[in-house]
Amino acid sequence: MFFAFILFASCNDQAVITRLGTLNFPGTFKGSTNSVVITATNDSLPVVTFNWAPVSYGIKAAVTYSLQFDIPSDTASTTPWSKATDIPVGDDLLTFSMLGVDLNNIAINSLGLSPGVVAEVVVRVKSYVDRPAYSNAITLSVNPYVPPAIVVGQVLWVTSPGWNIAASPTIVSVDSGKLYEGYVYIPAGGSTEIKYTSNPDLTHIVYGDGGAGLLSKDKTAGYLNLPSDGYYELSANLNDMSWTATKITWSILGDASPGLWATDTPLTYDPTTKVWTVTCAMITAGSFKFRANNAWKIDFGIDANGKLGYVDNPLYPYNGKLSNLTVPSDGNYTITLDLHVPGQYSYKLKKN
Repeated sequence: MFFAFILFASCNDQAVITRLGTLNFPGTFKGSTNSVVITATNDSLPVVTFNWAPVSYGIKAAVTYSLQFDIPSDTASTTPWSKATDIPVGDDLLTFSMLGVDLNNIAINSLGLSPGVVAEVVVRVKSYVDRPAYSNAITLSVNPYVPPAIVVGQVLWVTSPGWNIAASPTIVSVDSGKLYEGYVYIPAGGSTEIKYTSNPDLTHIVYGDGGAGLLSKDKTAGYLNLPSDGYYELSANLNDMSWTATKITWSILGDASPGLWATDTPLTYDPTTKVWTVTCAMITAGSFKFRANNAWKIDFGIDANGKLGYVDNPLYPYNGKLSNLTVPSDGNYTITLDLHVPGQYSYKLKKN
């Protein structure tokens, strides 16, 4: 009896186990419109705003929300929503306004919709603390488009001997100034000699080697030489006629990633899809950034709308207003960094 009493007393001293209640997504998930036609006029503006009621998990904890976009045939399959694209919203946020350019990117690049063709997209909200809950799904009619070429004067074509200039990569001035920037991949065995041109031809302004890291508009000037093949960030500053070529590899770093804040997790470049990817385990109790060359000289954060922007880059002022990236829940993710459209850099998080 004595030992039984001791055992009973010790059991009563143990902490009470908290059990989270059954989840119900309250209210109705709504969008401000059920039809969006994306054009050059509205691609930089909010085209749809989503709203939903808070989900209660029965404890005091931040609730992480994300939006899921999919096509109807996938949501009706034997593994519904398995191909959905997740767009992080944040903790305890109950509204999200989406820009035309971001919805266009999801429609074409993530869901495979055709530009100029009206198609249905299915959207729902996912909440997460210790497990997910999902809202009702709504259908959005979307007509995506191919963004027009950047206006001549805001773009420089990167050309090399034997290249088709019209199909060549470009670098752009995102603020209509005279500082141009973008990325180019030189395959093994490819030409490492480049020039910049103001138009997709050699009859207008051609920028060649002016010596000592400078550009020359003399059409007889030699080529700008890259050290080797590989993936480069290129720049041209027409204010002082300087140019740079920085060989780049990308990784993620942060306490949401496998290496925490100590070890970079490298991304791999696919020259066919023109994107950088990594598949790894990620946790929601942390954050991460994309950074180049395992150093804090070139790295990306996101703004309030989830759009990528440089936090650090020698070409631009430091931007401390950008936030780290997060994942909506623990799990294995394929993370994609897409820099092939200059001035329209993007990323994707897909839970596997």
